[in-house]
Amino acid sequence: MTTPLGEVLENRRTAEFHKAARALLKEPLLLAHGPQADAFRLVRRHAADLRDWFDRNTGWPLRVDAEAARLSRAPGTLADPTHPAREASRAGVPFTRRRYVLLCLALAALERGEAQIALGRLAEQVVLDAADPHLAAAGIAFTLERRDERLDLAAVVRLLLRHGVLRRVAGDEDAYVSGAGDVLYDVQRRVLAGLLAARRGPSLIGAGGFEDRLAELTAESALDSDELRFRAVRQRLTRRLLDDPVLYYAELTDEELAYLTRQRAFIAARITELTGLVAEVRAEGIAMVDPLDDLTDVRMPEQGTHGHVTLLLAEHLAASDGTVSRAELERRVAELAVEHGGFWSKSARQPGAEGELVELALAKLTALGLVALVPGGAAPLPALARYAVGETVVKESPRKAQRP
Repeated sequence: MTTPLGEVLENRRTAEFHKAARALLKEPLLLAHGPQADAFRLVRRHAADLRDWFDRNTGWPLRVDAEAARLSRAPGTLADPTHPAREASRAGVPFTRRRYVLLCLALAALERGEAQIALGRLAEQVVLDAADPHLAAAGIAFTLERRDERLDLAAVVRLLLRHGVLRRVAGDEDAYVSGAGDVLYDVQRRVLAGLLAARRGPSLIGAGGFEDRLAELTAESALDSDELRFRAVRQRLTRRLLDDPVLYYAELTDEELAYLTRQRAFIAARITELTGLVAEVRAEGIAMVDPLDDLTDVRMPEQGTHGHVTLLLAEHLAASDGTVSRAELERRVAELAVEHGGFWSKSARQPGAEGELVELALAKLTALGLVALVPGGAAPLPALARYAVGETVVKESPRKAQRP
């Protein structure tokens, strides 16, 4: 029996729609050229439906043109520090405070600059802008005379290259860092203009403190009807379910919890319709589980020494009655090194490596919503229970048991 052509085409369209949506959630800025070109073409083909879905369900605007697709994706919560900008390298080292400042200064200089710019010229503009009295008062200073400062600027530029804001024309960043050469870039103005995901421009913000400024950048317009307020609640919940590994009921306001209790099935169905994620509902909260296991930036379990240590510490924390101190976790890692060290890297077996191993493991467990950092240690959260190991039960076969 053959499947009707209309059904085949509809199934193909649905599969493409899922793939395009997942591509945007993994990489909210997709470029028409390079390794993302296939995903970009899918997004452009389904742009109207994607734009409508994200606007109604999350409030995230989607802009698609000939050069890029940009989903202006604001995080579900502004208090999560576990997903920083990272180096565009295999190591993926998180950005430091200095690199974040350099990134902002570089973007400001590129916005005012020409269609092409040399890295040396960009560095000069950054140094001039860094002389601002407000930055000096905050203890921030750049001369870019030291190699470590030039390394920081090179890391910022490579991030902008990865996001398509810059295209390298000639030269190499390593030559600039060593003082042996310069680099020339084309500036992609359309990509640059859409990089900031904010409801209001930074120049319109009047608040002084960091948290207040961040709140104003992402503040929604006044809602003057019940329908608009309910829509805003639904969008906040959908953003959290798409963004966060686990949504705990205890983190919600009374209004959000009441709405989710009534509309949980509807919201989960809409997310499944878009992404193929499946809702896993527990007494403490909801997790949207990915059957394909690729819609994440943090994996667990994961191969390698750090992945193994993280899994073993998760088991230890899941079996605890409450907060576990860092000292106890480090002692546990030392014990595990004796038992499993043959499978670990040489550096992880060195005396004193326990602190770094615990730090990396807690960073991953926190990012996944499995533990909460508290003064002096970590406290397990309900979702960590899936990593608990029960008592080993050895069952003897009935045939063997009946032998005399």
